[in-house]
Amino acid sequence: MKGQEGQTAAAAQRDVVPWLALQQLLDSALPIGGFSHSFGLETLVQEGRVASSAQLEAYTLAMLRQAWATSDAMVIKAVYRDVPGEDWDRLFALERLVHVQRAAAETRSGIEKMGRRLLQLLGNIYPQLNLRPLAEAAREGRALATHPLVFGLACRELGIPERQAAEGYLYMCVVTCVNSALRLMSIGQTEGQALIARLMPAAAEAWDAVREMEPEDAYANMPLADIAMIRHETLYSRLFMS
Repeated sequence: MKGQEGQTAAAAQRDVVPWLALQQLLDSALPIGGFSHSFGLETLVQEGRVASSAQLEAYTLAMLRQAWATSDAMVIKAVYRDVPGEDWDRLFALERLVHVQRAAAETRSGIEKMGRRLLQLLGNIYPQLNLRPLAEAAREGRALATHPLVFGLACRELGIPERQAAEGYLYMCVVTCVNSALRLMSIGQTEGQALIARLMPAAAEAWDAVREMEPEDAYANMPLADIAMIRHETLYSRLFMS
């Protein structure tokens, strides 16, 4: 199995340009449903807690440092640790540990839907990737196939280094957050892009701060965001699913 896995990974690297494949995975137009989720930001905007570009930047920076890097990025790290030795049970246990820390049911559902849609999409656009162990585990209920896990596995199979995969995921979280804000707040496209540019170094710094962590030490420390995610389903009107 390990020899076959190595051959598959080598074939994938021959057939694709890794850094361009990463751009495809990070594209906000990728049809996995990310545009449908604000993950609590809609609640914060409606309640006036995030009402300006400066407040949006502070919120996104806090999420980078206290949630996305310390939880989701740990799933990606576990992929690069566990898949080479085919320690799938350890990987799936870590995925579940991170996932159950998400307090809001809407958020858990959203992360699962995005992951399973990405898994299905990858099977069509990159059939040479060895995604079968995850697909089978998801069908059997042994894995949740959440977005960070599927993303991390795709990156590894495509020959993308761990650091680029983690930083890319964090960048994607920033872009998703800002794109949601563009539909919720009175900020323009140029202002949004400037905000993304300012936060890109913070994504790299957030990974540097956690890259020596053990995945099992994953945590999220954003109680205001958790409450906003929980309250989202009771909003009088809403644009997003979560």
